[in-house]
Amino acid sequence: QVQLVESGGGLVRAGGSLRLSCAASGRTFSSYSMGWFRQAPGKEREFVAAISWSGGNTYYVDSVKGRFTISRDNAKNTMYLRMNSLKPEDTAAYYCAAINQLGIATTDNDYPYWGQGTQVTVSS
Repeated sequence: QVQLVESGGGLVRAGGSLRLSCAASGRTFSSYSMGWFRQAPGKEREFVAAISWSGGNTYYVDSVKGRFTISRDNAKNTMYLRMNSLKPEDTAAYYCAAINQLGIATTDNDYPYWGQGTQVTVSS
């Protein structure tokens, strides 16, 4: 089992940047593939990005391609989401999630482990 804690959210102007972190407990972090999801008020939770256990494979939703970068540091048990060129439509609560498999998963139902979320607000 793994426990996840997100940090790094905040208020930023359109065009700005933020880096989210997801710190995981446990000694087997490297055996988990990870993902970022987001949920805006009144909307369903949306997949944002995912990364395989080694970091060698990544996948993004089209709306963030070229602006967001997912990465992980297995030595630090931490995953990151670098968000550049932020837009007001990126405003949401961002959640990290983990699945005990090597390959990428892009559906929230696939992930059994979730963090509590961190709020990102982008002003216009």
